[in-house]
Amino acid sequence: MKIVITECDHDAFDIERAVTDPAGADLVLAQSRDAAEVIANAAGAQGILVQYAQITAEVMDGLPDLLAIGRYGVGIDSVDVEAATARGIAVCNVPDYGTEAVSDHAIGMALAAARGIPRLDRGVRAGSFDLVAVRPLYLTRDRVFGVIGLGLIGTATARKAAGLGYEVIGYDVRADPADDTYHGVKSVSLDELLERSQVVSLHTPLDEHSRGMIGAAQFAKMRSDAILVNTSRGGVADTAALVDALRAGEILGAAIDVHEEEPVPVGHPLTEFDSVVLTPHLAWYSEESYAELKRRTVENVVEVCAGRAPRNIVNPEVLGAPGRNEACAPALAGKGA
Repeated sequence: MKIVITECDHDAFDIERAVTDPAGADLVLAQSRDAAEVIANAAGAQGILVQYAQITAEVMDGLPDLLAIGRYGVGIDSVDVEAATARGIAVCNVPDYGTEAVSDHAIGMALAAARGIPRLDRGVRAGSFDLVAVRPLYLTRDRVFGVIGLGLIGTATARKAAGLGYEVIGYDVRADPADDTYHGVKSVSLDELLERSQVVSLHTPLDEHSRGMIGAAQFAKMRSDAILVNTSRGGVADTAALVDALRAGEILGAAIDVHEEEPVPVGHPLTEFDSVVLTPHLAWYSEESYAELKRRTVENVVEVCAGRAPRNIVNPEVLGAPGRNEACAPALAGKGA
């Protein structure tokens, strides 16, 4: 069994090897920059582990032995799942590993932006010792915290926001409009959430329905004292529209961990605003979540390659595909898996 890490910026891979070695799998680390390099570096692999690489139909066709794709993370927008399913390739993610870390970060960013903490810190370092630049400041009590996307992370964020005294409301595309609550959170329409919330926190996956869902029209509906928090995916909010809204004073500020272009280029327009807090796509990170992500990503792929059902799979229908067990057999020949 050969498993290739197509590219990854992690600092060590002992956790992955602790899974692959007992299974008798060969783990290979590559740093592929494009589709051609992914294909070349993963030649002969039954499984690949992916961080940022785009795994397209072209890539899959170039890897005829491929049985499983494991993504380091929750989102699978970088993988053509339809193409994988058509080719009998399992796509696996880790949908619940970072719930506490991401919700912690969302709350931390919301408070930092609302209290002007980064701007105050820069002022103190420059010799300024006043709060004029960040006034007015308000208590969290009785302010409205709107959560868009009430999955595991969104509901955890809602719970923590309520604990700080916010009035919490939520919107989820899956919620029945006739119901008053969804997953324990007061459920409202998207328009009502945008119109009422001083904090709008995004927790929706990126797909064809959510891409650009917060754009110019939505910013125009938001309060002038609102802060947008995004720890989901950069493409959910239109960055150009966000910059325009900030410049026009349509909203007060933003706290952004995920970006449409990563890494964020030096001199990006969002860096011009003192009212914007930026972090480098690390909301998922804690020592605990980091270890869990690495272990479960490779476990999923090893399980598929061994002919077993993994803990997490996006397209489970491929597991029952005719000939799958036979396809797994060469991967396991002479191995301990």
